[in-house]
Amino acid sequence: MTKYIKILITFLTLSACGQNVTQMKTPKNAIKKFDEFISEKKFVEQPYPNFYPGLSNEKLQPILTEKINNVARDFKQIAETENPTDEKYQEAIKIGLLRFPEIELGYDSEDREKILLYFQEIMDIIELKSSNGQLNNFYYGFDPNSLNNKN
Repeated sequence: MTKYIKILITFLTLSACGQNVTQMKTPKNAIKKFDEFISEKKFVEQPYPNFYPGLSNEKLQPILTEKINNVARDFKQIAETENPTDEKYQEAIKIGLLRFPEIELGYDSEDREKILLYFQEIMDIIELKSSNGQLNNFYYGFDPNSLNNKN
């Protein structure tokens, strides 16, 4: 019996060590905002102040729209859980960015920037402050903010 108690204590201790999780509180209107975001038409020309000429290849609009909407759905799904965490959202960002292979689709820098603006809009819905450099890595191939930390 003592052996099983020791195993249980060891298991609980190891489980607790891996629990470096930052729980987040989902804003009350987040689910509604996700639904609104998903229903909006995306990658269309936008005049001032957020000038965007529209997609460089219009055939990509339904593809990219579905991909960014899937990111919003992933975030919404996390927000609806009892335990939304920063780590879960960071993983959703990572998975979401992998849906946008630049070379395969051939979109230009304005299109990539628009993708990042949509990611930022999604993050703002749940008040996520940072992508931990993931958005910079996607756009620049590295995180320029990490250069400042290497003194």
